Parts: sequence; structure tokens; C-alpha cells
Amino acid sequence: MQGLQASAPASARHAFVTLVTNADYALGAKALVRSIRLTGTQADIVVLHTGAVEAQDLAPLAALGARLVKVDLLPTSDAFNETHARDRLHGRAPFTKGEKPAFHTPLDNFAKLRLWQLEEYESVVFIDADALMLQNCDRLFDYPEFSAAPNVYESLADFHRLNSGVFTARPNHATFERMLSELDQPGAFWRRTDQSFLQHFFPAWHGLPVFDNMLQYVWFNMPDLWDWSSIRILHFQYEKPWQRGHARAEQLAPLIALWDAFASDSAVPDIASLPGPLA
Repeated sequence: MQGLQASAPASARHAFVTLVTNADYALGAKALVRSIRLTGTQADIVVLHTGAVEAQDLAPLAALGARLVKVDLLPTSDAFNETHARDRLHGRAPFTKGEKPAFHTPLDNFAKLRLWQLEEYESVVFIDADALMLQNCDRLFDYPEFSAAPNVYESLADFHRLNSGVFTARPNHATFERMLSELDQPGAFWRRTDQSFLQHFFPAWHGLPVFDNMLQYVWFNMPDLWDWSSIRILHFQYEKPWQRGHARAEQLAPLIALWDAFASDSAVPDIASLPGPLA
């Protein structure tokens, strides 16, 4: 597979896939991979990683049984790369609802499109490395391409936008080639990088329940929507739980404590028994 180097062959027909582009996201991926393992899935867990990630940061993921696949960044033009560089993109389309950490590199996000090259799998589910799986999600492998949850964390008005932190896909090289041809057009600007592009590429996207990609800001913005027994994937958008002392740390303390439990080797709490935001 051009642009991909796998550490081992596939061992299942389906896979949960994440992307690691630096040491911080490798730290996040360790908690994610462990959380997926604890659901009892028989699917492969694939970690796409770029050359910027050191072997020592990938070792904990391999120890948890993840299949490591090294990927190149996409062969985008200099103009595209300049437009989507962190300072340029954030200056043109600033984040106003929360803060992106310093290690967030927008251009790297597009590397997740490489998962369409994983043709050894019938279907895959992509999950951002800053997430936790709290219940078995194998049912998602049967969902059509392209399925994603709405980007809801502030109000119901956001239901028309998808969040690309969790989505379903059918790997296919022809799809990947079409993506490359549409992605890097003259003057292209994808305001929220892969998220904006995927909504453009799949305009008739299928909606997943918000509980398949519960964004952490729902905890304090829309507490009536929060139900631990229903949440299958918890996504730490904006500030990350391994960042100590960030602006939202006090508000999100119970969620950060939960992430800490998965990131360590200790037992994790009974999710359904956790208090809600109004408790």
C-alpha cells in the first residue's frame, strides 16, 4: 500500500482506527486503545502514525495489541500546506468556543484519509485519539459509509454539522484517489480541516446518535443530554485530559479523572454508576 507500512498483517475483517501524529496523541491513544480492548471487541485496533512519532511513544500501543501502520502525510501542494498551517488557519478561522492545544497541527489531520487505503478491512470505524470507548461499538461496522454524529456541544442548532472524531468508512483505493483530487484544488480552504472536507465529500452523510460521539462540552453546556448509561464514546474535543491546569480543567474534573483511570493500569469505574453533571 503506497504511503503505508504495517507492523503486522490484519487479523480481522473490521478495525477501529485512530491517528497519532506526535507524542501527545500517542499518550491519548494509549487510553483509547485500552478502553476499546476492555469492551471485548474482536476487531483489530489500528494506529496510523506519522514519522513524527518516536518508537518509544508507540511501544505502549503495541503492548496493548494495536496494529501499527506508519503513514506518510498526504502529497498536498505547497500552497495547500501554507493555507492550512496552524497560524494561518487559526488566524483565518479562529476557535472561539474552546482552546486547541499547542501540539495540535491542523495539516496533520488530513492524514486520517489514509484509512481508505486499508483495503484489507471490509469496514472500519475511525475514532480520534482524544476519545474513550465506554461500551462495545461493534455494531458500527454494519453502518453505511459515511456515518458520523452531529457536532453538538452547545445547542441543537449544530445538528446540521458532523464531527469527524468518530465515523464509519469502507476502505477503497478509488475513494481515496477521488478524495485526493477534490481535496487540493486551487484556492482550497477547509475551515475545520478533515471535518469540513468530509462533510463536503459526503454531503448525504448518515447521522449517528450523539452518544456515539459525546463531546465533552455537553457536560456543562447541555447537561440534560448527558446520560452515562447511553454514552458509547466520549470525545475530549478542544482541551485534552492529559493537559494539566487548562482553562476547563475544573469544570471537566470528573471526565478527566475517568480518562486518567483508562490511561493508567488501574481498574476503571463502573461507568453507569458515575454521577451526572447535575448531581
